[in-house]
Amino acid sequence: MQRTQLTHPSPFGRAMYSPLIVSAHGMLFGMTLAAAAAAAAQTTAPAAEPVQATGDVEIKSNRDNDTAVRRESTAAKIVIGREEIDKQGDASLGEVLKRLPGVTIQGTPGRGGAIRMRGMGGGYTQILLDGQRVPPGFSVDSLTPEQVEKIEIMRAPTAETGARAIAGTINIVLREGQKANPDDFKLGTSLEHGKLSQQVNWVHNLKTEGMNGTFTLSSFDTRKPEDATTHTVATADANGALPASSSDRVRDTVSLGHRQGIYANARLQWRGEQGSSLVLMPFVVYSDYNSHGRTDLRQIDTVGGVVSSRTDSAILETQSRFVMTRLNGQWNRRLSPDDLMEVKFGLGRSTYKYDFNQAPTGGTGLLLNLAENQNFTDLSSSLTGKLTQVLKNGHQLVSGLEYEAVNRDERANSSVTDDIGDLKASTKRWAIYTQDEWKFNEQWSAHAGLRYENIVTSGTSSDGLRRNTSNVLSPLLHALWKPVPGSRDQIRMSLTRSYKTPTLYNLVALPALSRETNSPTRPDRVGNPDLRPELATGIDLAAERYFEGGGLISANVFRRNISDLIRYTINQRANPAWAPDQNRWVSSPQNVGDAVTQGIELEAKFRLNQWWTEAWPVDIRSNMSFFRSQVKDVPGPNNRLDQQPDMTANLGADYRFRSAPFTVGGNFNFNPDYNIRQSDTQTSYQGAKKVVDVYGLWRYSAATALRLTVSNLTPSDYITGSSYMGNGVSEIARTTNRNWQNVTLRLEMKI
Repeated sequence: MQRTQLTHPSPFGRAMYSPLIVSAHGMLFGMTLAAAAAAAAQTTAPAAEPVQATGDVEIKSNRDNDTAVRRESTAAKIVIGREEIDKQGDASLGEVLKRLPGVTIQGTPGRGGAIRMRGMGGGYTQILLDGQRVPPGFSVDSLTPEQVEKIEIMRAPTAETGARAIAGTINIVLREGQKANPDDFKLGTSLEHGKLSQQVNWVHNLKTEGMNGTFTLSSFDTRKPEDATTHTVATADANGALPASSSDRVRDTVSLGHRQGIYANARLQWRGEQGSSLVLMPFVVYSDYNSHGRTDLRQIDTVGGVVSSRTDSAILETQSRFVMTRLNGQWNRRLSPDDLMEVKFGLGRSTYKYDFNQAPTGGTGLLLNLAENQNFTDLSSSLTGKLTQVLKNGHQLVSGLEYEAVNRDERANSSVTDDIGDLKASTKRWAIYTQDEWKFNEQWSAHAGLRYENIVTSGTSSDGLRRNTSNVLSPLLHALWKPVPGSRDQIRMSLTRSYKTPTLYNLVALPALSRETNSPTRPDRVGNPDLRPELATGIDLAAERYFEGGGLISANVFRRNISDLIRYTINQRANPAWAPDQNRWVSSPQNVGDAVTQGIELEAKFRLNQWWTEAWPVDIRSNMSFFRSQVKDVPGPNNRLDQQPDMTANLGADYRFRSAPFTVGGNFNFNPDYNIRQSDTQTSYQGAKKVVDVYGLWRYSAATALRLTVSNLTPSDYITGSSYMGNGVSEIARTTNRNWQNVTLRLEMKI
């Protein structure tokens, strides 16, 4: 079966931009920032002196470098360097990312999850590792902060970084070696709900003549308790009158997960003659996970007025192992003083093995006897070439060609059916692009690009060959305006075409069967090879002010008009191939129509005595974002994009005592609860998250420090839910996930 989608959009589509809907709270916050900026402008000169008086010369320099890169970039870019990455003493990169402007982490606090920008669900945010797409099966939120040199956030796509970024792009740059720097060694232990975990991090800067580089090793042994309760109420109305039957189910699951792993990466650089250089970046990941637990199920059934109850229990066992080896490389050669050639390559192999067993102990048949396993191997390769030319009149032209291939060999089995089957699938992508960045004068600079990308996904399973092809042409335009030459105020503008492609899992995935009695809230999941890519026309407009003593305030508004939105919908199928002679509730991705999303993003970073000269030199980090969206072919209310909250906010502060070698700080992260109407029959619910993290750092010598971090200081239950109402069936499910405070003590040394 073949589906070919060819898209040649007009330069910026037919979207008409309506006035941006902005929350009154957002407007108030923006007015407050503007007033503060005016006050800062009047006190700029005296504010600089207290900043220098703290003695934090190195920290100020690092922060200024990151801010300078952001300020001078024509395309909007936020740069987070080592200072801010290290500040809280986080155990994983996901904990760092959740505090960045407009970024949210899906799932229970402290458990990691998918990375979102602007509250938009999976696939809308492009994640890069050293400028290249993340290998299949690997999540960057599991990286340790010690492995990362900086984080770059691009709110609008560019031709060079790629247009598969409707929400934006996050580029994770791994550590870079500095011969003059000593090694970093960190040893930590943490306690969560009575369970101990350990983590060791070592960063070694190579001192070899002729080669510059760094080696990073992270090892961890973590234990995470899990405790969840799911309450499901279902009714079936067979004749359109009173419910013919109903059930009330409560399922309690407790388990203890144990994960052990090693992450190792290096960056090795050799410099040759005539401006040539070679960089090799090997990366190895080994992660082993096992979980032991128990589930108890209580169900009350009412059929024809007769009430009956049943209970059942089961022992749960889960084991998985993920191993990834990858080698990225980059060769640079200067063809002339104004021309630079870059060639990048990547080779990788990932293997994943998963086993799940559910063994009932109650004997009532309420819980199924399950044995599932999945094994896959991914082989990936990439090759890109880029030519950078500095032309006359301030033009810098960048052109490139990219190729990427991923091949998957997957095997899966389940005791629910005789055999789910095997899958062989591949994705091949190539792209060509060109962009020009130039400076008109002291006030105006621009960045224009054009990118064409072709993606072919195919898979062979028991259903035969399935194939999907998409082609997208993306024009991209950015501009930077400084109203007064040399001032610290500037305006950014972007007009772009971006897109989201269906994943291999969306297109050709093997059926994933429900582990309980099949129902609208516990459906099977299958792929859809006929999906088309989502296309989005977007506009971004930002105002920024940079303070003389460091720090900034900014306000950014955006809008995306999306066509061919992809969303999972639930329907009942008779006699599907994986379950013949049965009627099964099935969830599958579909193109459901058009959507629009818009919002405002506010950010302020400053030292308190820059605004009030008598205040302590407390570093303030704050951001607040407001989002609105509408899926046009789904009736309201709450017909928003999946997993998009109304807002997200962070407020953080850090203070270094002058009279003692002690630093304290913390952060408050907030995401409100929200409902989503996914179709005329489906709704979902995401609970609020209020996460407080605090830390204290005691530096008792120039090379040694002790850090105490308390994450999730005030834990609260995380609640999610879903419902289905239609076709004579009503089912409402709500899950409560408990979470706990995590206390970490870490020794930090420079050796």
